[in-house]
Amino acid sequence: MNIIEAVNEALRDEMAENENVITYGEDVGEDGGVFRATKDLQEEFGEKRCFSSPLAESGIAGTAIGMGLYGFRPVVEMQFSGFSYLAFYQIKEHASRMRIRSRGDYNVPLTVRAPYGGGISALEHHQESPEAFYAHAQGLHVVVPSTPQNTYSLLRKSIQLDDPVVFLEPKKTYRAFKEEVDKDKEVELEKARIAKEGDDITLIAWGAMVPVAEEAAEEVEASVEVIDLMTIYPTDFETVVESVKKTGRAVVLHEAQKTGGFGAELASRIQEESILSMEAPVERVTAPDVPYPLYTLEDYYMPNVEKTVNGLEKVLEF
Repeated sequence: MNIIEAVNEALRDEMAENENVITYGEDVGEDGGVFRATKDLQEEFGEKRCFSSPLAESGIAGTAIGMGLYGFRPVVEMQFSGFSYLAFYQIKEHASRMRIRSRGDYNVPLTVRAPYGGGISALEHHQESPEAFYAHAQGLHVVVPSTPQNTYSLLRKSIQLDDPVVFLEPKKTYRAFKEEVDKDKEVELEKARIAKEGDDITLIAWGAMVPVAEEAAEEVEASVEVIDLMTIYPTDFETVVESVKKTGRAVVLHEAQKTGGFGAELASRIQEESILSMEAPVERVTAPDVPYPLYTLEDYYMPNVEKTVNGLEKVLEF
């Protein structure tokens, strides 16, 4: 499967196993979504369980919260993550807080799927990387898969969870590569994946930046340990810190802008918990602090292998 096929298959399998799982969003029904993530699901499960919604993100999230409160497991699609800000109030102030607001009487088993990030020459509002916004909303799980295998496994885990999840899918790599997907493989939420073991420097990435990290790791004359964070929040700081204690050096790679990006939290935690093991400051390789440009400047804006190699070499030469 590729990543988009893994999304489709995870949805199909969850809907087949649990009749309370429903999926909807803009163009999700008969069209199968803008990226065809829900292709054929309406035909298979009917219009009551897979359908297109009005163009109203706040309404999509709000109705899903109500459904979640009364027994359904809704999986809603925000057509692009940049559109999800219209539903931010519903997700942050209601979905994320319902368990504590009701003192445990109610929970919201809601999964909000959203294609995120750049790299596809799309228009304005289509290229956002909002993981830091949602990671700051305690009560949410924020998940960003990077491979077909962890896309399939993490999406199923997210749908089964009794708490709300923002599931950000890297649209740049939706169809970039395929791999065998073992449907029985267990992948834990809240646990990072060591994508490549190494001894000299730790490189932390997620989503569409993981393949960039893996390629950059092969281009430097050092043993690079690549960590795929997978779940942004709650964060597996233990795996990150233990790796940095081993290597003594760290680089964080992400697609969002530098200031306030989730890399800042990682850098702070690394230095709080492993400063005595470190040989150099933490380096961040990110997008610049400007609005996402139109597609003619996209290649200059996005982090790439060359920028990542430069960041690794800077830290190695410190």
